[in-house]
Amino acid sequence: MAREANCRDVVLVGTLVRPAITQIRLDLLTLRLLPRIVRTFRGGDDHLLSGVGKIFEEHGFHLLGAHEVAPQILAPEGPFGRCEPSDAQRADITQGLAFLRAIGPFDVGQAVVIARTRVLAVEAADGTDLMLERIAELRRAGRIRLAVGEGVLVKAAKPRQDRRFDLPSIGPKTIDGVKHAGLGGAAVLAGDVIVAEPQAVAEAADRHNVFVVGVHNPGHAP
Repeated sequence: MAREANCRDVVLVGTLVRPAITQIRLDLLTLRLLPRIVRTFRGGDDHLLSGVGKIFEEHGFHLLGAHEVAPQILAPEGPFGRCEPSDAQRADITQGLAFLRAIGPFDVGQAVVIARTRVLAVEAADGTDLMLERIAELRRAGRIRLAVGEGVLVKAAKPRQDRRFDLPSIGPKTIDGVKHAGLGGAAVLAGDVIVAEPQAVAEAADRHNVFVVGVHNPGHAP
């Protein structure tokens, strides 16, 4: 269908949902590729998407990252809204970025919740929204005994991630989740994370009295 439309450049945008192998619609080409497709499922999301990307390229398509087409979607450095992190929260941000770098080779997730330099939750197949809901449930159950406003969400792409696929993202709903989880704010790696509706993100941050900030290279303190 893409060839019939004379399409050569392809941009993949949106959430990754892994189908069961039995849900894949088979034609002759897919049948020939099926053993290879099965192998791409044996790993994390970046492994899967890179494998699918190679198949597209081998069939004459040029894959582009969404940020290459629209670079303005990436988070700039600095705060969104009027709130900024405290020194203690900046320490949590630094810890969170270091943690994400450390787990990067395992192709696990792109987000972590840190409080007082303690890891409270790691994003995996559940995604950021459900991870934040899990933090809220742990607070309600008394498993997290921290004051409201303690803890930060930190998001960054995996080291050596194929940036054409599945860059981490935040939007107004993420900030609602940060507030619901009782966190103090969210930090994203500038130039590494997509921000949907940045003005709405800033407004949500101000409405909830939480910070949202783009931070620089994870090798340096934010």
